[in-house]
Amino acid sequence: MRLVWWTILLAVAGVSAAQAKPPGADASPRPALPELQIAPNLQIHKNIDDNEISSFLIGDKIESDEDGKVKLTGAAEVRRIDSVVKGDYIDYQRSTGQVRVRGNGLIMREASIVKGPEIDYNINNETGEVNDPNFWLGATGGAGKAVKADILSRDHMRLADVSYSGCPCPDPAWHIESSQVDLHFQDNEGVARNGVLYFKGVPILYSPYLTFPIRKERKSGFLLPTYGTSSSGGFEVSVPYYFNIAPNYDATLTPRYMAKRGMQLGGEFRYLGESYGGQIYGTYLERDKVADDKRWYYSWQHSQRLGEGLSASFDLRRVSDDDYFRDFSSLGLNEATNTYLPSTAGLNWSGYKYFNASLYAYTYQTLQDRTATYLAPQYDKLPELYVRGARYNWGGFDVQSDNYATRFEMPFYSGDIPQYSIFKDQRIAPNGTRFSSYTSVAYPIVRAGWYVTPKAGLHLSQYNTDWFPNQLPQYAGFPKTQSRVLPIMSVDSGMTFEREATLFGNDAIQTLEPRLYYLNVPYRDQSQIPVFDTSLASFNFSQAFDENIFSGGWDRIAEANQLTVGLTTRWLDADSGFERLSLSAAQRIYFANQRVGLGANDRLRTDRKSDYLVGVNAALTDTLNVRFDAQFNPESAERNRMTAGFRWEPKRLATLSASYRYERDPRAFTDPNYVIDPLDDRTREQVSLGAQWPLTNKIYALGRYDYSLQERRNTQSIFGLEYKGDCCWVGRVVMQRYAVSRGDVNTAMFVQLELSGLGSLGTDPMKLLSDRIIGYRSITPPIPEKTTFERYE
Repeated sequence: MRLVWWTILLAVAGVSAAQAKPPGADASPRPALPELQIAPNLQIHKNIDDNEISSFLIGDKIESDEDGKVKLTGAAEVRRIDSVVKGDYIDYQRSTGQVRVRGNGLIMREASIVKGPEIDYNINNETGEVNDPNFWLGATGGAGKAVKADILSRDHMRLADVSYSGCPCPDPAWHIESSQVDLHFQDNEGVARNGVLYFKGVPILYSPYLTFPIRKERKSGFLLPTYGTSSSGGFEVSVPYYFNIAPNYDATLTPRYMAKRGMQLGGEFRYLGESYGGQIYGTYLERDKVADDKRWYYSWQHSQRLGEGLSASFDLRRVSDDDYFRDFSSLGLNEATNTYLPSTAGLNWSGYKYFNASLYAYTYQTLQDRTATYLAPQYDKLPELYVRGARYNWGGFDVQSDNYATRFEMPFYSGDIPQYSIFKDQRIAPNGTRFSSYTSVAYPIVRAGWYVTPKAGLHLSQYNTDWFPNQLPQYAGFPKTQSRVLPIMSVDSGMTFEREATLFGNDAIQTLEPRLYYLNVPYRDQSQIPVFDTSLASFNFSQAFDENIFSGGWDRIAEANQLTVGLTTRWLDADSGFERLSLSAAQRIYFANQRVGLGANDRLRTDRKSDYLVGVNAALTDTLNVRFDAQFNPESAERNRMTAGFRWEPKRLATLSASYRYERDPRAFTDPNYVIDPLDDRTREQVSLGAQWPLTNKIYALGRYDYSLQERRNTQSIFGLEYKGDCCWVGRVVMQRYAVSRGDVNTAMFVQLELSGLGSLGTDPMKLLSDRIIGYRSITPPIPEKTTFERYE
């Protein structure tokens, strides 16, 4: 709400004596005014003195008597560049500053409108009153009415018996009634006494004292409460309080009561400066009634520009125990499945055209699952120095150099899960320092329809390792210092053919895109080099054309004498170029056996051909898409990986999807005789179904169901109903059941009443729905942004 009429009525005070003279009175000649020009668009005029704004009077009759009273009768209007006053009758007494508007009074300023049968205002005292006012707010789109409005000062107005709604419908679904509302415009604060929120005529929320912002600006005060229930925490309710500390600082304090666990206090502080920004978040529970212990979590993200291309940042995260996210996450799998909680801090430099560098420290808190096997921690990097140089099209050559110096330290187990206490203060892996440098030179030859890219690189690495043979006897006799030098050479080439074709009776352009990639890397014995951050990469279309079968920091570089053959064909709409169908296939051909593995017990490849990779993507219609990707062994015809799915969206807010994922235990990829232990089976096989579907023109069903075929259990299920009200409201009920560990599940229910123009009551599940249900869209129509020209005349 804005106090609009006092500034608008100042327009009457700006009426000049010449304007007020009766017809026939002498007037001194005035210089000719320049012609009016058409502005290209509507503009806001700032820093204009009220006393210097010209006023225009309109009426069926305009009079000015000898006592200094100006009268406008019949369709009376007073207009200025910033405001409009209308009424059947307007008079202004210059000697006292009193203004009266009678009959259909209207005041407009900055897209806000106030109407009333009678408006009395004193320009000198800046006080007045409006009887039976109706108002429409341009900044928020809200509207309301009151019995009386008292203008107490330039900055303060008081409304009596107010009814307000932010819903623009003729019959609003919700409104707020208050016996008294005080508006303080300078402070952007409204104070409502004895406010009651009505929904469909039923009171659903009461507050004896309620504050709210008048303009679209942040303001301190209570936010709408959230509530819900879950099997891990029971019924819970949160009442956030927002602190608008400064334009670039704010904070939120959130008490959260959980029936099963107790009162948790959460807080968030955000800050933004000219060269820095960040946020701090944390929770604290003095005593968890279930765990009988303190529970807490904190995170702090900060970024800082230091100038000259130098910047700094850190991201710190820690929790009190292994089960924190499993016990306190009420939004599903996004947090409950956290296993490694990273913290980072470092410097970045990019002050030169072809070079950039960083110095970072990485630490990880490993969160163990008491119902699963022990999870080995990740190495901390304390620190890691990275320097990169790159220059492209340097006389036709692309040159790139990546250089690292990293200190690796394996942390000890510090949790409190009894069965893992044997790992406390026990070393499970060596520490060490790795220096590596990989410099490559490529010469891309690109022509219309084909390309060839020869590339040569040199990988240098040195390891200084602390093997701790007294505690890790399996490493006794391993050298402390080792070096490795490996040249890497490759040639990548491809062609693109096109022809006119048809697909399902429609004109199309078909492409044929063969690709050959040859890689040669000589053998080096790496069996006594430590493995810090390297693993076997997943074999897919991207990795098939990569330089190493291992991913990460390249503690292992596989020897290679191999050729990857790939073929893709596409069908594109002849008119739009839209891809309707694509088929892809790829396979590696090996000219030598594998001799480099991650560990001594790895079975090394002896096959001359890799698994087949095949992929299909098809837009069968404008509403139906299907996909299929698979990796299977050509000799045994067994699948090693497979994904398949479809998505059907016949209309807006209606979608069905299904997917299937399978990945064999990686240890069985290269060893068909490997016997999988049922207690340590790493095979993953899952089916997922998702949907959002209208049951009627107002009721929508939504859901997702995930089932692990390998574990023979449901890992996640979501079911909800949404009701789209006639105007300005939506109701949602969402239930979710999800696995938080190998042996535990959590069940939660969310109930939300969304009132457009006000906010939401209850826990907001929207992020959960958009993340988990493929193709989900909110049924709430978007509300267009309001402007100061919303009701421009």
